[in-house]
Amino acid sequence: ACFRLLCSLLLPALFLSGILCVCLVVLLWGVRLWIQRKKQLSSAGRDGKRPLLVAFFHPYCNAGGGGERVLWCAIRTLQKKYRNVTCVVYTGDRDATGEEIVEGAFRRFNIKLIHPVKFVFLEKRFLVEASLYPHFTLLGQSLGSVFLGWEALLKCVPDIYIDSMGYAFTIPLFKYLGGCRVGCYVHYPTISTDMLSVVRNQDTRFNNAAFITSSPLFSKFKLVYYYFFAFMYGLVGSCSDVVMVNSSWTLNHILSLWRAGACTSVVYPPCDVQTFLDIPLEVEKSTSEYSIVSVSQFRPEKDHPLQIRAFAKLLKERVGPQPSLKLILIGGCRNQQDEERVNNLKRLCEELGVSDDVMFRINIPFEELKRRLAEATIGLHTMWNEHFGIGVVECMAAGTVILAHNSGGPKLDIVVPHEGRVTGFLAEDEDGYAETMAYIFSLSPEKRLEIRENARRSVHRFSDQHFEDTFLLSVEPLFK
Repeated sequence: ACFRLLCSLLLPALFLSGILCVCLVVLLWGVRLWIQRKKQLSSAGRDGKRPLLVAFFHPYCNAGGGGERVLWCAIRTLQKKYRNVTCVVYTGDRDATGEEIVEGAFRRFNIKLIHPVKFVFLEKRFLVEASLYPHFTLLGQSLGSVFLGWEALLKCVPDIYIDSMGYAFTIPLFKYLGGCRVGCYVHYPTISTDMLSVVRNQDTRFNNAAFITSSPLFSKFKLVYYYFFAFMYGLVGSCSDVVMVNSSWTLNHILSLWRAGACTSVVYPPCDVQTFLDIPLEVEKSTSEYSIVSVSQFRPEKDHPLQIRAFAKLLKERVGPQPSLKLILIGGCRNQQDEERVNNLKRLCEELGVSDDVMFRINIPFEELKRRLAEATIGLHTMWNEHFGIGVVECMAAGTVILAHNSGGPKLDIVVPHEGRVTGFLAEDEDGYAETMAYIFSLSPEKRLEIRENARRSVHRFSDQHFEDTFLLSVEPLFK
């Protein structure tokens, strides 16, 4: 009797599920046909010939970071190579005109585009703002990006779609509904195997709150949520026809999550190395003061407190008459939270008694940045698992002796021997940083110059020209 009852309930449920699945497939197929029809009606140019539309999904294209430099270099590279291409940028920067955005790219990055760019302005960018999702932020932003991607697709249907900002959940939308060839440039995996291990081991970090690490139940729940999200992230990412990543560290994570090794390649981001290589390099003159310079935005993951604590330890352990040392923290403040972080760092300096020896330089002009790096002996970088590290490359190009974190991009790609010679140093904790800084200062000026020269020779592989060559090679399958 129970079996018959179960069958009488199960069979209709299965039948209904099948009907719903068929209806969904038919609906999606109908939407795809409608979008393709829309594309055909709107794509012919004035001369009747149809340009190839290559669209970049970059909702924050008017920001001034390394990700935006990649975007404008990529567009300029395609304009150089392909004559029949029209580049489109999906952006949410509705407070600026297209002309102002292009002018901003030239002013910030010295990148001049060859042909005009078509901008598609999106109204629903707020859907990908982290502040909208105080909890389940990864999932919220990813679902929000699908709705934002749908708005983009309705406004312009391209032939080739490239996600250049890490919104992987938009990829299946453009591939299966838009009928586009799809690619992406991954600066940082939305979730990584390191994030999973942090939650699994109940480590407290800036993205894993103490109230979660102190509760086994909350930790297990967050771990299940992360595994579910990682599975979904792997599914959508594997839809890509071409995957470009910015470093070996990112490559390892994307290969393990997306399992798309055949179409994945490393394309180092274009760093403005030539500007810094113009700084003359010579043996330091005997000086009564040495400076240590850190260049990074005042964000929690950059770990400025580690820099201050290591510097305080270095000062404490020095003996005898020696040149004075100055730690200069250079960075951008984007909002009130960043400013509050700077105030907390200043309070930490007071507690450790190093306020007179630490200088904060916020949102400084580029010329001052160049001058500070030219005068510095050590370039300092403390972010754990930095995915690449453009600031590290710039410090090396400018001629500082780099000391970066022994993880991520700096460890795997940047601060590595060049032609068998040392290009810089790596450390992991307060003691390691303090000891390594002391060691660098103990070297002769001639030895330091040798390391700086090796570092400079090694950064040519991060130039604009190298990016153009590897980028074109990677995206070639999309144009076939």
